[in-house]
Parts: sequence; structure tokens; C-alpha cells
Amino acid sequence: MQFQSIKKRVMLALVVAAFFSCANGPTLQTYYVDNELKPDFTTFDVPTSFINLENVELTEQQERAYKSLDKLNVLAFKVDDNNLEEYKTELEAVKGILKNTKYEELMRGGNATDGKFVVKFLGDVDSIDELIILGNANDKGFAVIRVLGDDMNANDIISLRTVLDKANFENTDLNGLTDFFK
Repeated sequence: MQFQSIKKRVMLALVVAAFFSCANGPTLQTYYVDNELKPDFTTFDVPTSFINLENVELTEQQERAYKSLDKLNVLAFKVDDNNLEEYKTELEAVKGILKNTKYEELMRGGNATDGKFVVKFLGDVDSIDELIILGNANDKGFAVIRVLGDDMNANDIISLRTVLDKANFENTDLNGLTDFFK
């Protein structure tokens, strides 16, 4: 009889644990799915092949960083005079999701005039599972970019910043993002 009681308690504990582990609140993935087809939003995936590095010499660190990237998922909201309140609500929703302690902050910057950005990640600094970039400007809108890859390293990824200045983005999906904010 006592074994059955212990078995029931263990099963109840497992059910309760499963219930609470699934109720951690909204995720960035669910936010993407819930909003990708709504007006004022645009979304697209960009493979790493979008970066034309034919004429760019990479250091060993930059080469390692580039090879660790798979793709970018972009979700953007364009603000105008008719949707300013929705913009504020949606931006706060994204910021609320990114306040979850599972997202580690890597850096932040910008200013109130030109716009602000924050870079967060999931995983460890030496083995990032997902890099998240949230950028916003009150006169343009906001974009959430999920950088997906394998064993991405924060220092290696940051080293790519100088390469992006030299890369050719013409005729790529990133023109869609820059056009979106014009």
C-alpha cells in the first residue's frame, strides 16, 4: 500500500512540474508566430549566404564566426501616425519577453534621438544558441533579429562587425529591411 502512495505522489509531482515548466510566459518564438501576419509587421528569414564576402579578407576569428551562423529571422514593426500606440504596446511586449532571466545581455547602446538597441543571447558566452538583437527608433519602428547558428561565440560574433561595413548587401533580403524603415 505504501508503494502505491509514493508512486501517486511522484506522478503528481511530475505533472505539476510539467505544468509549471510550460507556463513560463510568452517566448520570442511565439511572439514571432503570433505577429508575423499582422498589419504593420513584416517578417523574413535571411540565410548567411546573404553576405557577399568575395572581396573581404577575413581573420581566423571572423571566419570562425561566419561559419557558426546559419540564418537570421527578422520581425519588424513600422510605426506611423496611425499606429503609434500599437507600436508602444508591441515594443513593450518584446522588451517584456527579453526581460526573462534566460536571456543574457551582451551589450546595449544608442540614444533617444537616433534609436536604441540591445543584444541578448541564449546559452553560454562561448556557445551561444541564439543571439537576439532588438533595435528601435520612435520615428521608424522596431526590429527583432534572431541570429541562429551552431556554437556561436560572443567575441567571434562581435569581430564580424567590421566585416559588415565591407560586405555587399545589394540584391539581398536585407534590402527589404532597410526599405521597410525608409
